[in-house]
Amino acid sequence: MKSWLGATLARRPMWMNVLLIFCIYMTFVFMPRDMFVKPVRVDEEAWFGLLLRGWAAKLTEPIHWAIYAAGMYGFWRMRRWMWPWAALYTAQVAIGMLVWSVVYVGGFRGWAGGLLGFMPIAALAVALWRARDAFGRRRGSLRQRYGEWALVTGASAGIGAEFARALARDGLSCVLVARREDRLKLLAEELERDHRVATRVVAIDLTQPGASNALADRVADLEIGLLVNNAGFGGSGRFDKVATTRLEEMVQLNCLVPVAVTRRLLPAMVTRRRGAVIIVGSVAGRQPLPLHSVYSATKAFDMLFGEALWAELQGSGVDALVLEPGATATEFQAVAGEVAHAGEPPQSVVEAALDALGHQPSVVSGWGNWLGANAIRLAPRSIAALMAKQVVAPWTPAEMR
Repeated sequence: MKSWLGATLARRPMWMNVLLIFCIYMTFVFMPRDMFVKPVRVDEEAWFGLLLRGWAAKLTEPIHWAIYAAGMYGFWRMRRWMWPWAALYTAQVAIGMLVWSVVYVGGFRGWAGGLLGFMPIAALAVALWRARDAFGRRRGSLRQRYGEWALVTGASAGIGAEFARALARDGLSCVLVARREDRLKLLAEELERDHRVATRVVAIDLTQPGASNALADRVADLEIGLLVNNAGFGGSGRFDKVATTRLEEMVQLNCLVPVAVTRRLLPAMVTRRRGAVIIVGSVAGRQPLPLHSVYSATKAFDMLFGEALWAELQGSGVDALVLEPGATATEFQAVAGEVAHAGEPPQSVVEAALDALGHQPSVVSGWGNWLGANAIRLAPRSIAALMAKQVVAPWTPAEMR
């Protein structure tokens, strides 16, 4: 816990950590007390230095709460959009303090007090304006952080192929793993040609007994610094209508393979005190998902396994991350037997993962997916399951419902 907290605080200057703590206090203590405890008759809110009282104050407090909540999240994650909005909001607070003092106190005392309040907050606004590079700071070279080689399972298409391209762009040589050797060879040629990295193709069916150990043996001569456990598939349909062998293979590939491959490759990373493991889960693992019941259960397994791994590895020099995409524009839909529907581009899914790696235990790609995944947690599990069924049903062929 201590090492994690130290690493988290080290992501920003100390004065920004103070602002983060202030936003946390305003979000969870001060503003909730104003909104839900303070009587309307004594309630007051200041906007641009002008004082609102009573119901006018009460009705605008959720806006203030949302601003501080956004500031808390923005400072915690050091998001790019914090510049210039944090500086601009702080500047209006500084101006508001001057206006309030001049209007409601008046005279020399009002001007003097207003300027005394204005100057330090204006200086803070200037500091935030100059801190542009601190927000959304580039993640640095993955090759320098983790080593020369990455291994990507399920690399023949979709998210796996995009991971390979992104890692190769960053200078990592790639072990490409999947069943379809022809596709892997084409991707290997692309990576070698476009990014001048080395590749190794391992065509293997990971659902077969002993396949995970066979894969680990075939890369034993390489220092794998970044492992992407991406291989997996879903099966659309009511549980009793999906073939038993398909369900068994789904559990094998989605759950057992990431455990076995990670167990073989992780000890060397820990010994070197450098490395990373990414497990591709899904927002489907956040709640029961009727018509994808086994798939969502496997992704819940992946989420809990990966987040626990993240906590275990604190201070080891090895990062772990669970990536949780929503619907993605890949061949997943066709393989799962779903009706085609819109999805997030795989490139943005991969970018979200690489931005979050080393900073958090899991990441949901896309704001819409994040809001949905967290909002559903507020509902009783029975209601969440029924709501999820309504979402998934149109994607499921009628004969499989």
